Amino acid sequence: MSTHDRLLIIDFGSQVTQLIARRLRELDTYCEIHPYQNVTDAFLRDFAPRAVILSGGPASVIDEGSPRPPESVFSLGVPVLGICYGQQVMMQMLGGKVERGHGTAEFGRAYVEPATRHDDLLLGWFLDGREQVWMSHGDHVSAIAPGFEVYGTSPHAPFAITGDATRHFYAVQFHPEVHHTPNGRTLYENFLRIAGFTGDWTMGAYREEAIARIREEVGDAHVICGLSGGVDSSVTAVLLHEAIGDQLTCVFVDHGLLRQNEADEVVAMFRDHYNIKLIHADESDLFLGELEGVSDPEQKRKTIGRLFIDVFQKYAGQIERAEFLAQGTLYPDVIESVSFSGGPSVTIKSHHNVGGLPEKMGLKLVEPLRELFKDEVRALGHELGLPASFIGRHPFPGPGLAIRCPGEITREKLDILRKADAVFIDQIRRHGLYDEIWQAFVAILPVRTVGVMGDGRTYDFACALRAVTSVDGMTADYYPFSHDFLGETATRIINEVQGINRVTYDITSKPPGTIEWE
Repeated sequence: MSTHDRLLIIDFGSQVTQLIARRLRELDTYCEIHPYQNVTDAFLRDFAPRAVILSGGPASVIDEGSPRPPESVFSLGVPVLGICYGQQVMMQMLGGKVERGHGTAEFGRAYVEPATRHDDLLLGWFLDGREQVWMSHGDHVSAIAPGFEVYGTSPHAPFAITGDATRHFYAVQFHPEVHHTPNGRTLYENFLRIAGFTGDWTMGAYREEAIARIREEVGDAHVICGLSGGVDSSVTAVLLHEAIGDQLTCVFVDHGLLRQNEADEVVAMFRDHYNIKLIHADESDLFLGELEGVSDPEQKRKTIGRLFIDVFQKYAGQIERAEFLAQGTLYPDVIESVSFSGGPSVTIKSHHNVGGLPEKMGLKLVEPLRELFKDEVRALGHELGLPASFIGRHPFPGPGLAIRCPGEITREKLDILRKADAVFIDQIRRHGLYDEIWQAFVAILPVRTVGVMGDGRTYDFACALRAVTSVDGMTADYYPFSHDFLGETATRIINEVQGINRVTYDITSKPPGTIEWE
């Protein structure tokens, strides 16, 4: 992405660092997140950012060995914005002072009042006298660095907004990236304008650049694309086909963990509509055999990931001059698999498509979507002419129904789950709610419950409905269905799906939960 003006986000471990990137991408600005330990003087020279943002984080700048950016960040001659911990580390390194406690901790909603007028950074702010922001800090700045002015204050943060307009260094104690800071987007817009960004990050431009890069990387070799039927792998396949044509062969692995009628729909779309070379690999017996008796969710993911590689290797041997494996890896997959400290993160879950390939496979990876967030992938799909109905499909995980079937997987449970899931999605579509929801599915629970149907006793499975709203999948809220909808849906599932006699609705947000059950 060196052809674009680039903004560097130095990550100090905030849970919402990804949201900074999302806000900037929404403003047509290319940015990358890099853990602070990876950002060296040499890295900064090579990356050549037009601006830098220092993220929040859980550490205290007062503690010995706390995270720091290189000193050279402040001598690049580019604008720098510090957020929360980023403000504190900026003040500490440039000659200010940070203290702990003393009744100035703030967590949650707060209100900032203007102190000194500053139309560059705060154009469009304080139009109604004050701004709602979201605070999350224990330490506080007690003395600002030389050259800085105070632009805004809050009851517990006398230096809530500070800036050195001469050097274009700015710092805020709150988080403008979260939706609880309603006017945060405007602040980011102002910072980008100060830095001279022109908004050259568009999916139209990305499409052309990605095609050129694929052609250069692949040459005259052949590529195997792992096609799952989801949006990510589908956009990957269509982009690759546009770039290299018949050098692409898609391998659609039917692992026996797909939704109802999904295999037929995927094969029809890609083989018939797009005329892309496609191998329909029915390997359901292999996957379900290996998963028999497995109940640990991490073991499920790792088993499925290993088998995917084995299957691709098997078919790669049948394709002449196959040198590359294409995957629909996205930027959030990469972020969730690497921590801000530069090493393995506290693993939330394994991503079967992150981490490289076994040497024995003899294939190189091509991942044309690796820099993109989910909604950017949808925008790229639109650029490539994929049907809107397909682009708008809810995400479907690579491990498929395996992670919607907590506990041991059986063919019986999978059949029940497919039917229940089909009813739930049909209900959502009938009520015109599909496009309001980021992801919706049914999980079959590893428990049987007693029920009464007619004059008889039943002892069948319980299931949980899950539906969430989100922007990029990094955070999510449950969808607020009406009780009438839930009652109607539960009745349909129990009446139409033999094997389920109890329906529940999951109202957990992310965090603390994940979207999927495993």
